[in-house]
Amino acid sequence: MAATSARASPSGPGETATFVLDRVEPGPYSDADIAAEFDATVAFWRRWLRQSRYSGRWREMVHRSALTLKLLTYAPTGAIVAAPTTSLPERLGGARNWDYRYTWMRDAAFTLHALLRLGFTEEAGAFMQWLEGASATPPAASLARCRSCTASTGARTCPRRNSGTWRATWARRRCRIGNQAATQLQLDIYGELMDSVYLCNKYGLPIYHDGWMELTRNLERLMDHWDQPDEGIWETHGGRRDYTYSRLMSWVAVERAIRVARQRGLPADIPRWSAARDRIYNQIMERGRHPARRAFVQHYGTDVLDASLLLMPLCKFIAPTDPRWISTLDAITAELVSDSLVYRYNVDASPDGLADKEATFSLCFFWWVEALARAGRSTRRGWPSRRCSPTRTTSGCTPRRSGRRASSSATSPSTTGPDRRCLARSRHLSVGRGHKPGSAQVQAGIAG
Repeated sequence: MAATSARASPSGPGETATFVLDRVEPGPYSDADIAAEFDATVAFWRRWLRQSRYSGRWREMVHRSALTLKLLTYAPTGAIVAAPTTSLPERLGGARNWDYRYTWMRDAAFTLHALLRLGFTEEAGAFMQWLEGASATPPAASLARCRSCTASTGARTCPRRNSGTWRATWARRRCRIGNQAATQLQLDIYGELMDSVYLCNKYGLPIYHDGWMELTRNLERLMDHWDQPDEGIWETHGGRRDYTYSRLMSWVAVERAIRVARQRGLPADIPRWSAARDRIYNQIMERGRHPARRAFVQHYGTDVLDASLLLMPLCKFIAPTDPRWISTLDAITAELVSDSLVYRYNVDASPDGLADKEATFSLCFFWWVEALARAGRSTRRGWPSRRCSPTRTTSGCTPRRSGRRASSSATSPSTTGPDRRCLARSRHLSVGRGHKPGSAQVQAGIAG
């Protein structure tokens, strides 16, 4: 990589300095060359934005977020990375800092949903082509071959190591390179995988025969293994558990496959798939809900809440006004929400095997907002007060939010993105201001 720079002649106020960093042949570049490249770049992005169908509120903010999502795509393969960063810590000097320069299935599904709703279909088509190759496995392959985390080049390994050369001085620790999530069993990714296929089919990018046959093989493997512990959406280091969210996404995988097969007339064992879908549904209802708490919980056999379950009504597993869901939403609001920010879970009540305290998680906030809106609480009268009063969990642990303002998380673009979240926000607030749900608003979440 060659770096060159060119500087305009000093001319008083308005003087400019231009720096170029690219894979180019060494040599001087004139101001005219640089201006031409700049104009071509601006024209490219303006042409790309003209594909947008969004005309609602905060259009400039939505388009700025869409540009950021576009920049997360890897043009040579079509993969979508979670973030272009590594080792940004949740707390200075803390252990919760990771390398997110890889493709996470769930993040990519959220990104695809946002881009498709805006009208950007080319990126979705390129991603599905990459996905077909990345998820291809021999028929007898193990369940773990459908990986949660994959390199954007298609490499299946992302070994983690601490850099011996680069040190983030302000973070007071070595930069991390690689991510071990690629070796974890995360059953929820099958739901995000099939949901991506469903979204593309819904917005005019039908799946082809070879891709469908590969997906049905993955689905058959899931139906043989869905009822087993895994590491879950949050990639914990505390051991495998029967996570309710993983079961929920297994239900999504089978339910979306049935939808696509019926809509397209594709070959499918509908009776077997329907029976598996119903078994998963019934198990979640029977074991995923704590009777005393009157709420769905993080995993079977616990009373701990988890913000990932805010997706239950968003993916149409349960009606957003079902009494079983409303009591869960109220419990999450009372225990995991602080100063309108949302924790993923109470790490004191459910240790995740990591050092340091847990901060709030911005994406969970937007799931919470949408859950409130769908429950008919889109006006401020339906929202909790700005500061939640200190409460004690059933397990006897006091949430860390008590007595102080919540801290905003800088971590986990593995469900990331301020820009994925901004696209969600435009829809939630528009719905709350009288816009018809399902119109030209944008939703960043699991498809309905």
